[in-house]
Amino acid sequence: MLKPARPAVLGMILKGFPRISETFISNEILLLEKMGFHIHIFSMRQPRENFTHRSVADIRAQVDYLPEKILPHLPVLMKTNLLLVSRIPAVYRNAMRMAWGRYLRTRKSATLKHLLQAGYLVQRLLPGQGVAHLHAHFAHSPTSVALFSSLLSGLPFSFTAHAKDIYTSDPRQLREKISLARFVITCTGYNREYLRRLAPGAQIPIDCIYHGINPRLFTPAADPGLPAANGPRRLLTVARLTAKKGLPTVLEALGRLRDDGIDFEHVLIGDGELRDEILASIRRLGLGGHTRWLGTQPHEVVLAHYRRADVFLLGCRIAPNGDRDGIPNVLMEAMAMGVPVVATRVSAIPELVQHRRTGMLVPPEDPGAMARAVREVLEDAELRGDITRRARQRVTRDFDNQVLIGRLADHFKAALEER
Repeated sequence: MLKPARPAVLGMILKGFPRISETFISNEILLLEKMGFHIHIFSMRQPRENFTHRSVADIRAQVDYLPEKILPHLPVLMKTNLLLVSRIPAVYRNAMRMAWGRYLRTRKSATLKHLLQAGYLVQRLLPGQGVAHLHAHFAHSPTSVALFSSLLSGLPFSFTAHAKDIYTSDPRQLREKISLARFVITCTGYNREYLRRLAPGAQIPIDCIYHGINPRLFTPAADPGLPAANGPRRLLTVARLTAKKGLPTVLEALGRLRDDGIDFEHVLIGDGELRDEILASIRRLGLGGHTRWLGTQPHEVVLAHYRRADVFLLGCRIAPNGDRDGIPNVLMEAMAMGVPVVATRVSAIPELVQHRRTGMLVPPEDPGAMARAVREVLEDAELRGDITRRARQRVTRDFDNQVLIGRLADHFKAALEER
């Protein structure tokens, strides 16, 4: 009696897994599994946090970790890659030529690491796993590993391009990845147009599929009328403490609200490389009695703060190195929760937030405009009610992740059926 054919497995190459700041990836994997996909995760880094979102526990995918650094893992990296050289010498030479060409463009030694990690993945982790297609999240290092793994294994690859990975990547390297991929997914129309301009001759599809959220998990806590007359207004920001989030604009806007006599409490959730600078700004602006920094928090704690918030603020900007957001998921979450958002007119944010319809948009790095927008939302009940109603409608109609991941699943299904 013939054994049933083993289902094709989707190999997913991630920068790190799990990551508290990348809930959209774990949600995507979980929903794909519920649709029947078999997934094998290859993570380039161990988890950075000692806690995860609850949804991660429901993911059934096998997870293998690649050697993160060359020197501590040099013996195993050399052994696995030399075995590949002896097994497929011509294929490995071709991969080496590409790695050398990529190194000559940028003079970045990370290219060698990505080749060695790909060799480890193909020789040590792939055999016997039934992986038929490789997909990387983020267009920089995970896609570099996916590209070399594809060359060494013969498996096709695709990738999802997000934000920083697009705009801080060498355009020549990114163009090459696009030309060799089976398809490319990106999370905003703004990104899609940039990638199409970058690789105008590429014949592969570049599709915009928003991340989205589960609107059923983010429901309004109360009637979105004016905040209570007594007590301070409750303002909320959830963001990584990085340059592109524009937190100095948020803090300076808060200082203006305080100077205008607005009584408020501001909660800042998130962590990052600019932590010391942001905390120093809070002290310098005299906001110690108004702003509480809570660091990184699990999903349940963030939800509780959404329920209490009167306004959500985010001051996104284009960082000096070109890094920028796509559409921050926290904006969708706040809008679904009935919290009016005040954000900046940067990158793809206007694809979600329409000024005075689904939120308030102000120019980046303009704390005066941000303060005025916050005050207007706090004081104008009719505007606030209209915004919150339309905002939730917008998210539930166009940013439901179950619908969006269904579109993504179509790409993966077609790729796996081609094996």
